[in-house]
Amino acid sequence: MRRVAGRERHTSIDHGAACGSCTSRRQFLAGAAALGVGAALPGGQVSAQGAAPAAPAAKLIDTHHHFYPPAYQKAWGEWEDRRKIPHSGVQLAWTRDNAFEAMDKAGITTGVLSLPSTPGVWFDGGPEAAHAMAQLACEFGADMVRDRRGRYGLFAPLSMLDVDMTLKEIEYAFDTLKADGINLQSNYGDKWLGHPSYKPILEELNRRKAVIFVHPLVASCCDAQLSVGTFPAVIEVPHDTTRTVVSLLLSGAFARLRDIKWLFSHGGGTIPFLAGRIEAFYDQKARGPNGFAPDGIEAEFRRLYYDTANATHPAAMAALQKLVPMSQLTYGTDYPYFALDQIAALRRLNLAAADLEVIASSNIERLIPRLSA
Repeated sequence: MRRVAGRERHTSIDHGAACGSCTSRRQFLAGAAALGVGAALPGGQVSAQGAAPAAPAAKLIDTHHHFYPPAYQKAWGEWEDRRKIPHSGVQLAWTRDNAFEAMDKAGITTGVLSLPSTPGVWFDGGPEAAHAMAQLACEFGADMVRDRRGRYGLFAPLSMLDVDMTLKEIEYAFDTLKADGINLQSNYGDKWLGHPSYKPILEELNRRKAVIFVHPLVASCCDAQLSVGTFPAVIEVPHDTTRTVVSLLLSGAFARLRDIKWLFSHGGGTIPFLAGRIEAFYDQKARGPNGFAPDGIEAEFRRLYYDTANATHPAAMAALQKLVPMSQLTYGTDYPYFALDQIAALRRLNLAAADLEVIASSNIERLIPRLSA
């Protein structure tokens, strides 16, 4: 990678215990199997309850589609061994060929690749190792895009442990690998995305008018205390999307960085349910030319994009549709943790055909025009 020309040196970012709750995916999948949540599917996917097989759509783009380079799988397995954590079967069993076959069976036209949030790219190796793993993952994803032209897009992961290294990763991802956007986590250790440490990174992404896909993970501080007996992913993962959205809102990042296109996972977590409460506490302070939400908090939430991965329950979709227009929704699955056929659940909501089409493909094609080819 080349150094970003003309940039001053930034200090490393202290993320504390960067991945103190990285067993959440494994615990969720193991628990789901034990309790019979949904139907077991190839590759460890969990089907939406009662979902009928999806008829192929004319065009169906999955904007929440995970991938695992072999070197990343090996590092993950070794990382779990050091912690005496049983191996996470779903991600360690993933292969390019099996993933592509699953896409074809489910009628997925294109999958936009992203890494899972747990355990990110660091594996306790420090900034240099995380930087190298981020580059490796980006190159593997870019190779998948080239190998299956028209079938994949790429949200490039960033290490986020050192500002200068991360700026190099942005340059390499966009200028050399031609990534379609950036893949961030909702938090990195003890810092959410609105933290001042990330200001230079977000300013560069704003300059590039980037699409940023944000995937949540359990906060490293206290999942055991907050999970009330559930698998940590059940409650804490959607709430962490809300935490990072609110951190970006209150820090003024949404208002300052108007050229970033934000795409949040799982229907925005609990944002649709808490939007009114957040507005009630902060709206008066937020408004006005010098406020962090000049047109109001709800207007800021309506500008964001949200995928439908594991958010297709009628109650969740009803709340989401009340908050944002259909133009802000994209289809997502969270493959391979959940099934690729969640479009069937959306069809059962009796949405207008035009609304289904914009969710299935048109909205993400507007964000990433290359995918419309």
